[in-house]
Amino acid sequence: MGEIGGNDYNHPIIAGKPIDEIKSYVPLIIDTIASAIYELIDLGAQTLVVPGNLPIGCSSAYLTIYYGSDKVELDNATGCLIELNKFAEYHNTMLQIALNQIRELHPNVNVIYADYYNAAMQFYRSPQDYGFTNGALTACCGGGGPYNYNLLVACADPSSTSCDHPETYANWDGLHLTEAAYHVLYKSLFQGTYTTPRFNTLCPTSNVQVGEASSSLIYRI
Repeated sequence: MGEIGGNDYNHPIIAGKPIDEIKSYVPLIIDTIASAIYELIDLGAQTLVVPGNLPIGCSSAYLTIYYGSDKVELDNATGCLIELNKFAEYHNTMLQIALNQIRELHPNVNVIYADYYNAAMQFYRSPQDYGFTNGALTACCGGGGPYNYNLLVACADPSSTSCDHPETYANWDGLHLTEAAYHVLYKSLFQGTYTTPRFNTLCPTSNVQVGEASSSLIYRI
């Protein structure tokens, strides 16, 4: 399954909509994800990997939008926006409830929850441990500022800047992760413990090498 709903949250957050209003979108988005899963099951799908939401409070874009605001609180351990991460956790809780309902109705189908949130929190809590020597919150490619993100100067704009060593950054352009960060997610999900049920217990013959994984693999599965 793709990451259904990401932009349904991104656009109103960037537009400055209050979190309580955006929270009201969650049931609609979860219903859309569930509908897509049911449709795929009707078409014969037997194994589905459904991703949860990333810790969006750690996004360079959102950290820039709320920079200096006295209306938000940062996590002392990570530097991430607490309210937005709690929102992502709310989405993930609601999604897992829906997935449990689908499993009850289709016990012969493997419905796997991919815990993007906690897999990513590994490098937000300890970026140095994963090789992100330039941190996990600053974008590699962007238009300057405290997190190298500028809403008016997108990555690849002639006036933007791009880092020389993207493998030392977790964030690519403010909203997307680098390939190195996606490799961490891949390893955590498909070779580690961050899926429910464990992916490697259902697909023991699947042994894709980390070096073969790309950001598109993680982003689209």
